[in-house]
Amino acid sequence: MDALSKLFGSETKVKIMRLFLANPEHVFDIKEIATRVKADSSKVRREMGNIEKMGLVRHRQKNNRHGFIIDPQFTYLEPLKNFLINLEPLQPKELVRKVNRLGNIKLVIVSGVFIHDLESRADLLVVGDGIKKGAMENTIKTLESELGRELRYAYFTTEDFKYRLSMFDKLVRDILDYPHKKVVNRLGVL
Repeated sequence: MDALSKLFGSETKVKIMRLFLANPEHVFDIKEIATRVKADSSKVRREMGNIEKMGLVRHRQKNNRHGFIIDPQFTYLEPLKNFLINLEPLQPKELVRKVNRLGNIKLVIVSGVFIHDLESRADLLVVGDGIKKGAMENTIKTLESELGRELRYAYFTTEDFKYRLSMFDKLVRDILDYPHKKVVNRLGVL
């Protein structure tokens, strides 16, 4: 994200652009943008002014609600989308660094948005011990703010995962049987 924030001027601007590019039909107000990208409202307001001036978004009012929506007529929409969304959204090292803080991580599998397979049932599977629910939710919110979209995820203890794997649990099988990438694999899962 550091190189992109230098290229585009700020990390907040990159997060906002990704949010709109990943949700082209959605109307966002300043408060919702600030919440989704985890940034201060005043900074979001300033960046939205710049993004609106460049033409990526346009102001829209619907049902007494003021907000912004992506402008489908923006000249560089597809190249920008290819650049910010279709590149590898998060480097594996960065993802591992964020997830390792959660506890004793044994397995991290990415699919869905991370490998550009939007039909996937889940985007992220984390297996480990000592993972606190609140810490996991905060990490997911941080990842969502960087990616510009909500993540479908699951996390299990090692014992629960092994049990589900042995019972051919549908969610676990759907993740393992379809395109995915193992970022951490201390369990030797094939």
